[in-house]
Amino acid sequence: VLSSLPLQVMLYFNVYYFPVWCLAEGIMLYLKYHLLPWHYQFLLVTAFLMLSLAEGSRLYLGYLGNLQEK
Repeated sequence: VLSSLPLQVMLYFNVYYFPVWCLAEGIMLYLKYHLLPWHYQFLLVTAFLMLSLAEGSRLYLGYLGNLQEK
C-alpha cells in the first residue's frame, strides 16, 4: 500500500484553510449570537464545536493514516 499524493496535497491545504474557516465561523457566531433565541444559540454552538472537533480529528487521522500508509 502506498501513500496517496493527491490526498496528502488536499490535507496539506485543508490544514491551512481550517483555521481560517474556524475564525470566520467564530466571528459570525459571536456577531449573531445575541440576536438568536436560546435554543438556536445552543444548537449553533453545539454544531460549531462538533464540526470543529470532527474536522480536526479528520485532518489528524488523514495525516497519520496517509503518511504511515495505513
